[in-house]
Amino acid sequence: MSDERTYLELSEEGGGSHKFYEVIVRGKQVDIRYGRIGDAGQSQSKSYASPAEAQKEAQKAIQGKLKKGYAQAVQGVRKKRSVTERPVATSRAAAAGTTRAPVLWRYDSGDRAFGVFVDDELCWVGDDDGQISALDHDGKVVRRMKVPEGVMSLVRDDQWLYCGCQDGKVYDLSGAQPFEAYEISEDVNILWLDIHDGSLAVSSNDGQVTVLDHDCDKLWAKKSFNHGGWMVRCDGAGIYHGHADGITAYDWSGKKLWAKKTEGSVLFGWQEDTEVYAGTTSDHVEVFTKAGVQGRRYKCDDSVFSCAAAPGGKYVFAGDNASSVYCFDRAGTRLWKLDTTCGSALSMQYHADKLYIVTGDGAFACIDVSEAAIAQAREGKVPDLKLVKAERSVQVATVGQALPQAAAGATGVLVECIEEGGKVRVRPLSPGFDKDFNVQFPRDIRTPGTRYLVDGLELSGSGGFYRVRGQIRLAPTAAGEAAGPVVAKTAAKKVAKAAPAKKTAKKVRA
Repeated sequence: MSDERTYLELSEEGGGSHKFYEVIVRGKQVDIRYGRIGDAGQSQSKSYASPAEAQKEAQKAIQGKLKKGYAQAVQGVRKKRSVTERPVATSRAAAAGTTRAPVLWRYDSGDRAFGVFVDDELCWVGDDDGQISALDHDGKVVRRMKVPEGVMSLVRDDQWLYCGCQDGKVYDLSGAQPFEAYEISEDVNILWLDIHDGSLAVSSNDGQVTVLDHDCDKLWAKKSFNHGGWMVRCDGAGIYHGHADGITAYDWSGKKLWAKKTEGSVLFGWQEDTEVYAGTTSDHVEVFTKAGVQGRRYKCDDSVFSCAAAPGGKYVFAGDNASSVYCFDRAGTRLWKLDTTCGSALSMQYHADKLYIVTGDGAFACIDVSEAAIAQAREGKVPDLKLVKAERSVQVATVGQALPQAAAGATGVLVECIEEGGKVRVRPLSPGFDKDFNVQFPRDIRTPGTRYLVDGLELSGSGGFYRVRGQIRLAPTAAGEAAGPVVAKTAAKKVAKAAPAKKTAKKVRA
């Protein structure tokens, strides 16, 4: 029996969607491949009880795509579109005589880097080539991942870590391998993103902020200004969007709360509990309360590419386009200016007396900013630099790796993927969970009719849906399925705690 192949494409004018979807039926097996036109894409395979059942499921998948606007096409006729990269002003060397920063270690990722995230356990970096590395605080590479396109940002939402990429997708890095968590319209060029309680806010180069819910349904989109939009930060109260004209705040329904002009365009943003910080082209870090009241302005010597703050705003840090980093006290006094020795910091984060920066040269550097280290640096005494190299023994986890099969008797929470109203959803099956609630689940492994075993489910802070904790495995085979619905005690205990509800927005048509 020969293979039966169906190849579809969805390509919209003006920079919209540019995707393909291919279905191949091989007897009882259905192979599906999808992605951006011109790329290899991602693949899924599933076997069925008979060729007839395989044909039925293949036609269901094809008809679903045709309803969304896909059409029959010939592979190779349409060419791959170029991806718009995040614009960055020219970086210069630090001014002669600038004190060298006390850099403890430096890891060269290999390409320009925007993404950085640091917590008590690991230090993460993501670069323009889609390479993601996690180092311990001594500078040893302990984890590596690869995503299809360049990393534009790394953000944490509670215990979940995400990266936004040039392919218009957001990947969940919380498990052993990266999964596709959100897919944004291809006409939205990600410059930065933030996530709060599963809701995603994305800023783009056309001055727009786009908001999606936990299941990737579009809530709303607003244009704050006619261009620019590097900064977006969000919390339970709303979204703070920095653009070429200043900062605009919205609540979660999309209502504008306030808008404030800044001196110069906003290039980067940071937030603490009650304040937002904006680095600008006018050489300042400008501070606003989350109610929109102008605070202090911190003066640097060049355009501010990045900024950060110590908890509560005790110290304010900035990185300029002349390879220098600054520290100010809360009152606005400049405490120091240092030469990074490895390029201009495109992103930064402060953690436990260390300033972590990623640069246009692809460097990920850890700078000791304790008072003792800075005093030593002013005297020309800096520590010996540790140059970190990737450990070849650390395996690179990639998107699209096969899911492991749970062993018979494995404990966890059983969930099932279903098709409902033309959309693919995931719902809990194990006792003790509301079976009408959706589960926030990776988009690239959703296959209707398939069951999965997850380590645990946690009710979202706003209620109404569950989030996966820990690893995802295929559910045990029929012989062992009886063990699947067992809920691990730790998972059940965690789910019992629900945070106060957050107001949710009404969904709008994309």
